[in-house]
Amino acid sequence: MSETLTTLDELISVLDEPAETIIIFHRNPDADAVGSAFALRNVMEQLGSPTRCICQEEVPAYLQFLTQDTQESVLAEAVLADFEPVRIISVDTASISQMGTLADRFGDCVDIMIDHHEGNEPHGAQSYVRSSAAATGEIIFDLIKKLANEERITIDEEMCIDLYAAISGDTGCFRYSNVTPKTHLRAAELVASGIDCADINRRLFENKSLERLRAQSAAISNMEVFADGKVAVVTFPYALKAALGLGDDDLGALVDIPRSLSGVE
Repeated sequence: MSETLTTLDELISVLDEPAETIIIFHRNPDADAVGSAFALRNVMEQLGSPTRCICQEEVPAYLQFLTQDTQESVLAEAVLADFEPVRIISVDTASISQMGTLADRFGDCVDIMIDHHEGNEPHGAQSYVRSSAAATGEIIFDLIKKLANEERITIDEEMCIDLYAAISGDTGCFRYSNVTPKTHLRAAELVASGIDCADINRRLFENKSLERLRAQSAAISNMEVFADGKVAVVTFPYALKAALGLGDDDLGALVDIPRSLSGVE
């Protein structure tokens, strides 16, 4: 049974002790997973804990601007070849199964779980979950602000880019119903830091590979509408994926296709 942490002070207290740390984020990573994990990595390093981020697969190309100057690979075999972690943190990972192939190795070894999803499956010795947050990036933002106000860490440009990408990514560029007034206030602080939010949003939502565009075209062709236009369904057979030469990364935004159809609930 995971011990629930209810305050940031409690979370900070368990992160505080220096220890070699790995941060695991979910398979098929999105901007919130990558941005939150790498912002927290920066925090842990400043607190004196050598830290690396790992995932079942590499960060997709469109998100590598969040990682390329920090860590070349996130594959466990590359990271752990010369790194022996003492502490394991899962970030933006709602269940052990979301670790994918890393679950068997690390699922029962998690020390701290940090997440925002409703209906998650708490795992690890201790967990900090805030379902009112639109993104895990909001939780990491608050953690960073508290530590910075206590003059224990310095907020740098890289942190702000990671956090803005995390929050914008999980809110659909602030279009989804999970957005709250606090979401906008946190984003405003990040914009005020001087980061190029227009470039970040372009990378997240507009800069698409030819393969991703082909996937979207196929999704539109295969979309079916039911319940007087209230329900839209896209099926994407594995054979079609293979025929088009697509990878998992190329399918990541397909949920936006039926959701964007007028009248669909």
